[in-house]
Amino acid sequence: MIVSNEMNADKRMTPKRKKWFTRNDWTGYLFSAPLIIGVLAFAIYPMFAALFISFHQTSGLSLNGKWVGLSNYRYALEDPVFWQALTNTFLMGVLSVVLGIVLSFVLASLINNLKWNFGKNFFKAVYFLPNVVSAVATSLLFSFLFFPSKEGLLNFVLSWFGVHHPIGWFTNPEVSRYSIVLMSLWGALGYNTIIFLAGLQSVPRDLYEAAEVDGAGGYKKWLHITIPYLRPIFVFMLIMGTIGGMKRFTDVWLIGGTAGNPGGSLMTVVLYIYRNAFLASQMGLATAASYLLFIIILVLTAVMMLLNRRKDSLY
Repeated sequence: MIVSNEMNADKRMTPKRKKWFTRNDWTGYLFSAPLIIGVLAFAIYPMFAALFISFHQTSGLSLNGKWVGLSNYRYALEDPVFWQALTNTFLMGVLSVVLGIVLSFVLASLINNLKWNFGKNFFKAVYFLPNVVSAVATSLLFSFLFFPSKEGLLNFVLSWFGVHHPIGWFTNPEVSRYSIVLMSLWGALGYNTIIFLAGLQSVPRDLYEAAEVDGAGGYKKWLHITIPYLRPIFVFMLIMGTIGGMKRFTDVWLIGGTAGNPGGSLMTVVLYIYRNAFLASQMGLATAASYLLFIIILVLTAVMMLLNRRKDSLY
Protein backbone atom coordinates (compact mmCIF):
# COMPACT_ATOMS: atom_id res chain seq x y z
CA MET A 1 0.00 0.00 0.00
CA ILE A 2 2.83 2.33 0.88
CA VAL A 3 4.66 1.46 -2.35
CA SER A 4 1.60 2.22 -4.46
CA ASN A 5 1.14 5.58 -2.74
CA GLU A 6 4.77 6.48 -3.44
CA MET A 7 4.35 5.53 -7.11
CA ASN A 8 1.24 7.70 -7.40
CA ALA A 9 3.11 10.59 -5.79
CA ASP A 10 5.97 10.20 -8.29
CA LYS A 11 3.50 10.26 -11.18
CA ARG A 12 1.94 13.46 -9.87
CA MET A 13 5.38 15.07 -9.46
CA THR A 14 6.55 14.05 -12.94
CA PRO A 15 5.79 16.90 -15.39
CA LYS A 16 3.59 16.07 -18.31
CA ARG A 17 5.24 15.89 -21.69
CA LYS A 18 4.64 19.02 -23.69
CA LYS A 19 2.65 18.70 -26.86
CA TRP A 20 4.43 19.25 -30.14
CA PHE A 21 2.41 22.35 -30.97
CA THR A 22 0.43 24.32 -28.47
CA ARG A 23 -1.87 27.21 -29.19
CA ASN A 24 0.89 29.70 -28.39
CA ASP A 25 3.23 27.90 -30.79
CA TRP A 26 0.74 28.19 -33.63
CA THR A 27 0.29 31.89 -32.87
CA GLY A 28 4.06 32.42 -33.01
CA TYR A 29 4.38 30.51 -36.29
CA LEU A 30 1.51 32.53 -37.72
CA PHE A 31 3.27 35.83 -37.02
CA SER A 32 6.58 34.39 -38.26
CA ALA A 33 5.00 33.01 -41.45
CA PRO A 34 5.77 36.05 -43.68
CA LEU A 35 9.47 35.91 -42.76
CA ILE A 36 9.64 32.12 -43.12
CA ILE A 37 7.93 32.26 -46.50
CA GLY A 38 10.28 35.04 -47.63
CA VAL A 39 13.38 33.07 -46.60
CA LEU A 40 12.11 29.93 -48.33
CA ALA A 41 11.11 31.79 -51.51
CA PHE A 42 14.05 34.17 -51.86
CA ALA A 43 16.94 32.31 -50.18
CA ILE A 44 16.46 28.55 -49.84
CA TYR A 45 14.67 27.88 -53.14
CA PRO A 46 17.08 30.00 -55.27
CA MET A 47 20.05 28.13 -53.76
CA PHE A 48 18.72 24.70 -54.72
CA ALA A 49 17.41 25.96 -58.07
CA ALA A 50 20.85 27.41 -58.89
CA LEU A 51 22.49 24.12 -57.96
CA PHE A 52 20.07 22.29 -60.26
CA ILE A 53 20.69 24.75 -63.11
CA SER A 54 24.47 24.42 -62.74
CA PHE A 55 24.22 20.86 -64.11
CA HIS A 56 22.26 21.99 -67.18
CA GLN A 57 22.90 23.98 -70.33
CA THR A 58 20.28 26.72 -70.40
CA SER A 59 19.85 30.07 -72.09
CA GLY A 60 17.79 31.61 -69.30
CA LEU A 61 16.21 30.91 -65.94
CA SER A 62 14.34 27.88 -67.22
CA LEU A 63 14.85 24.61 -65.33
CA ASN A 64 14.23 22.55 -68.48
CA GLY A 65 17.70 22.78 -70.00
CA LYS A 66 19.87 19.98 -71.30
CA TRP A 67 21.61 17.90 -68.66
CA VAL A 68 25.39 18.28 -69.01
CA GLY A 69 26.59 17.05 -65.62
CA LEU A 70 29.84 18.65 -64.48
CA SER A 71 30.61 20.22 -67.86
CA ASN A 72 29.85 23.73 -66.63
CA TYR A 73 32.19 23.32 -63.67
CA ARG A 74 34.89 21.88 -65.92
CA TYR A 75 34.52 24.73 -68.39
CA ALA A 76 34.80 27.35 -65.63
CA LEU A 77 37.89 25.71 -64.14
CA GLU A 78 39.52 25.56 -67.57
CA ASP A 79 38.56 29.12 -68.51
CA PRO A 80 41.56 31.51 -68.19
CA VAL A 81 39.16 34.42 -67.68
CA PHE A 82 37.81 32.74 -64.56
CA TRP A 83 41.30 32.31 -63.14
CA GLN A 84 42.17 35.88 -64.00
CA ALA A 85 39.01 37.01 -62.20
CA LEU A 86 39.88 34.85 -59.20
CA THR A 87 43.43 36.25 -59.08
CA ASN A 88 42.14 39.83 -59.22
CA THR A 89 39.58 39.08 -56.54
CA PHE A 90 42.19 37.56 -54.22
CA LEU A 91 44.66 40.40 -54.76
CA MET A 92 42.17 43.19 -54.13
CA GLY A 93 40.53 41.26 -51.30
CA VAL A 94 43.75 40.53 -49.41
CA LEU A 95 44.99 44.10 -49.69
CA SER A 96 41.63 45.55 -48.67
CA VAL A 97 41.28 43.25 -45.65
CA VAL A 98 44.84 43.55 -44.35
CA LEU A 99 45.18 47.30 -44.85
CA GLY A 100 41.63 47.91 -43.62
CA ILE A 101 42.16 46.00 -40.37
CA VAL A 102 45.57 47.53 -39.65
CA LEU A 103 44.61 51.13 -40.42
CA SER A 104 41.26 50.97 -38.63
CA PHE A 105 42.87 49.46 -35.52
CA VAL A 106 45.56 52.15 -35.45
CA LEU A 107 42.95 54.89 -35.90
CA ALA A 108 40.74 53.38 -33.20
CA SER A 109 43.70 53.23 -30.80
CA LEU A 110 44.57 56.87 -31.46
CA ILE A 111 40.97 58.03 -31.00
CA ASN A 112 40.57 55.94 -27.85
CA ASN A 113 43.63 57.58 -26.28
CA LEU A 114 42.27 61.09 -26.77
CA LYS A 115 41.55 62.82 -23.46
CA TRP A 116 38.98 65.21 -24.91
CA ASN A 117 35.54 63.60 -25.30
CA PHE A 118 34.49 66.09 -27.95
CA GLY A 119 37.55 65.13 -29.99
CA LYS A 120 36.62 61.44 -29.74
CA ASN A 121 33.09 62.06 -30.97
CA PHE A 122 34.30 64.37 -33.72
CA PHE A 123 36.77 61.87 -35.17
CA LYS A 124 34.31 59.00 -34.86
CA ALA A 125 31.78 60.97 -36.89
CA VAL A 126 34.38 62.05 -39.46
CA TYR A 127 35.71 58.54 -40.09
CA PHE A 128 32.28 56.91 -40.08
CA LEU A 129 30.75 59.41 -42.51
CA PRO A 130 32.03 57.67 -45.70
CA ASN A 131 30.27 54.48 -44.58
CA VAL A 132 26.86 56.07 -45.15
CA VAL A 133 27.76 57.09 -48.71
CA SER A 134 26.53 54.66 -51.36
CA ALA A 135 28.95 52.69 -53.51
CA VAL A 136 27.68 54.50 -56.62
CA ALA A 137 28.38 57.92 -55.14
CA THR A 138 31.81 56.75 -53.94
CA SER A 139 32.72 55.46 -57.40
CA LEU A 140 31.66 58.71 -59.05
CA LEU A 141 33.61 60.74 -56.50
CA PHE A 142 36.81 58.78 -57.02
CA SER A 143 36.37 58.90 -60.78
CA PHE A 144 36.87 62.65 -60.49
CA LEU A 145 39.63 62.40 -57.88
CA PHE A 146 41.51 59.75 -59.91
CA PHE A 147 40.95 61.34 -63.30
CA PRO A 148 43.87 60.11 -65.48
CA SER A 149 44.91 63.51 -66.86
CA LYS A 150 46.54 66.52 -65.22
CA GLU A 151 43.07 67.89 -64.48
CA GLY A 152 42.50 65.08 -61.98
CA LEU A 153 42.72 66.34 -58.40
CA LEU A 154 45.18 63.70 -57.20
CA ASN A 155 47.43 64.04 -60.26
CA PHE A 156 47.30 67.82 -59.82
CA VAL A 157 48.44 67.52 -56.20
CA LEU A 158 51.17 65.04 -57.11
CA SER A 159 52.52 67.49 -59.69
CA TRP A 160 53.48 69.77 -56.78
CA PHE A 161 55.86 67.04 -55.61
CA GLY A 162 57.55 66.52 -58.98
CA VAL A 163 55.25 63.83 -60.45
CA HIS A 164 54.58 65.54 -63.76
CA HIS A 165 53.49 62.46 -65.70
CA PRO A 166 49.78 61.82 -64.95
CA ILE A 167 48.99 58.43 -63.44
CA GLY A 168 46.16 56.46 -65.01
CA TRP A 169 44.56 55.37 -61.75
CA PHE A 170 41.64 53.60 -63.41
CA THR A 171 43.08 53.33 -66.94
CA ASN A 172 46.44 51.65 -66.27
CA PRO A 173 46.09 47.86 -65.71
CA GLU A 174 49.08 47.88 -63.37
CA VAL A 175 47.56 50.54 -61.13
CA SER A 176 43.78 50.10 -61.39
CA ARG A 177 43.47 47.27 -58.84
CA TYR A 178 45.37 49.25 -56.20
CA SER A 179 43.19 52.28 -56.92
CA ILE A 180 40.10 50.15 -56.23
CA VAL A 181 41.68 49.08 -52.94
CA LEU A 182 42.25 52.71 -51.94
CA MET A 183 38.66 53.55 -52.81
CA SER A 184 37.29 50.64 -50.80
CA LEU A 185 39.47 51.58 -47.82
CA TRP A 186 37.98 55.05 -47.75
CA GLY A 187 34.47 53.62 -47.64
CA ALA A 188 34.98 50.83 -45.10
CA LEU A 189 37.52 52.35 -42.73
CA GLY A 190 34.95 54.08 -40.53
CA TYR A 191 32.87 50.97 -39.82
CA ASN A 192 35.91 48.94 -38.77
CA THR A 193 37.16 51.81 -36.62
CA ILE A 194 33.89 51.98 -34.70
CA ILE A 195 33.97 48.23 -34.07
CA PHE A 196 37.53 48.42 -32.78
CA LEU A 197 36.66 51.41 -30.60
CA ALA A 198 33.91 49.40 -28.93
CA GLY A 199 36.38 46.60 -28.30
CA LEU A 200 39.06 48.93 -26.92
CA GLN A 201 36.64 50.42 -24.44
CA SER A 202 35.82 46.92 -23.13
CA VAL A 203 39.43 46.06 -22.17
CA PRO A 204 39.58 45.88 -18.32
CA ARG A 205 41.52 48.72 -16.75
CA ASP A 206 42.95 46.29 -14.19
CA LEU A 207 45.15 44.73 -16.85
CA TYR A 208 46.66 48.09 -17.76
CA GLU A 209 47.19 49.01 -14.10
CA ALA A 210 48.90 45.69 -13.40
CA ALA A 211 51.16 46.20 -16.42
CA GLU A 212 52.04 49.71 -15.22
CA VAL A 213 53.06 48.31 -11.85
CA ASP A 214 55.41 45.94 -13.68
CA GLY A 215 56.92 48.90 -15.52
CA ALA A 216 55.26 48.43 -18.92
CA GLY A 217 54.95 51.49 -21.12
CA GLY A 218 52.21 52.49 -23.51
CA TYR A 219 53.62 50.54 -26.45
CA LYS A 220 54.09 47.31 -24.46
CA LYS A 221 50.58 47.56 -23.02
CA TRP A 222 49.21 48.04 -26.54
CA LEU A 223 51.22 45.12 -27.90
CA HIS A 224 50.84 42.58 -25.08
CA ILE A 225 47.41 43.45 -23.64
CA THR A 226 45.27 45.32 -26.15
CA ILE A 227 46.01 43.26 -29.26
CA PRO A 228 45.66 39.79 -27.59
CA TYR A 229 42.46 40.87 -25.82
CA LEU A 230 40.91 42.01 -29.12
CA ARG A 231 41.85 38.84 -31.00
CA PRO A 232 38.17 37.74 -31.40
CA ILE A 233 37.41 41.08 -33.05
CA PHE A 234 40.39 40.67 -35.38
CA VAL A 235 39.12 37.23 -36.38
CA PHE A 236 35.61 38.61 -36.95
CA MET A 237 36.97 41.42 -39.10
CA LEU A 238 39.13 38.99 -41.04
CA ILE A 239 36.27 36.60 -41.79
CA MET A 240 33.73 39.29 -42.71
CA GLY A 241 36.30 41.18 -44.76
CA THR A 242 37.24 38.03 -46.66
CA ILE A 243 33.61 37.26 -47.46
CA GLY A 244 32.98 40.83 -48.59
CA GLY A 245 36.19 40.96 -50.63
CA MET A 246 35.40 37.73 -52.46
CA LYS A 247 31.97 39.12 -53.42
CA ARG A 248 33.33 42.39 -54.84
CA PHE A 249 31.16 43.64 -57.70
CA THR A 250 29.62 47.12 -57.48
CA ASP A 251 32.75 49.27 -57.50
CA VAL A 252 34.59 47.33 -60.24
CA TRP A 253 31.44 47.23 -62.38
CA LEU A 254 30.94 50.98 -62.08
CA ILE A 255 34.59 51.76 -62.81
CA GLY A 256 35.58 49.06 -65.32
CA GLY A 257 32.24 48.04 -66.84
CA THR A 258 31.24 44.48 -67.61
CA ALA A 259 34.62 43.80 -69.29
CA GLY A 260 36.57 44.64 -66.13
CA ASN A 261 38.63 47.26 -67.95
CA PRO A 262 41.38 48.22 -68.23
CA GLY A 263 42.61 45.00 -69.80
CA GLY A 264 40.52 42.78 -67.54
CA SER A 265 42.44 43.93 -64.45
CA LEU A 266 39.17 44.71 -62.64
CA MET A 267 37.45 41.46 -63.59
CA THR A 268 36.24 39.72 -60.41
CA VAL A 269 34.51 36.38 -59.92
CA VAL A 270 31.11 37.98 -59.30
CA LEU A 271 31.54 40.13 -62.41
CA TYR A 272 32.43 36.96 -64.33
CA ILE A 273 29.20 35.38 -63.07
CA TYR A 274 27.21 38.47 -64.05
CA ARG A 275 28.64 38.52 -67.58
CA ASN A 276 27.85 34.87 -68.25
CA ALA A 277 24.39 35.02 -66.71
CA PHE A 278 22.97 38.25 -68.13
CA LEU A 279 25.15 39.08 -71.14
CA ALA A 280 26.08 35.68 -72.56
CA SER A 281 22.82 34.02 -71.35
CA GLN A 282 24.82 31.02 -70.08
CA MET A 283 22.96 30.58 -66.83
CA GLY A 284 24.29 27.08 -66.25
CA LEU A 285 27.90 28.28 -66.42
CA ALA A 286 27.13 31.29 -64.24
CA THR A 287 25.51 29.20 -61.49
CA ALA A 288 28.41 26.72 -61.64
CA ALA A 289 30.87 29.60 -61.16
CA SER A 290 28.77 30.93 -58.28
CA TYR A 291 28.95 27.57 -56.51
CA LEU A 292 32.70 27.44 -57.09
CA LEU A 293 32.91 30.84 -55.42
CA PHE A 294 30.70 29.57 -52.59
CA ILE A 295 33.06 26.63 -52.02
CA ILE A 296 36.11 28.92 -52.01
CA ILE A 297 34.54 31.26 -49.45
CA LEU A 298 33.41 28.30 -47.33
CA VAL A 299 36.90 26.79 -47.32
CA LEU A 300 38.59 30.09 -46.47
CA THR A 301 36.14 30.76 -43.63
CA ALA A 302 36.54 27.23 -42.24
CA VAL A 303 40.35 27.49 -42.34
CA MET A 304 40.34 30.81 -40.47
CA MET A 305 37.95 29.48 -37.84
CA LEU A 306 40.02 26.32 -37.37
CA LEU A 307 43.22 28.33 -36.99
CA ASN A 308 41.53 30.55 -34.42
CA ARG A 309 40.25 27.51 -32.52
CA ARG A 310 43.71 25.95 -32.55
CA LYS A 311 45.15 29.18 -31.22
CA ASP A 312 42.57 29.10 -28.40
CA SER A 313 43.57 25.53 -27.51
CA LEU A 314 47.21 26.62 -27.14
CA TYR A 315 46.17 28.94 -24.35
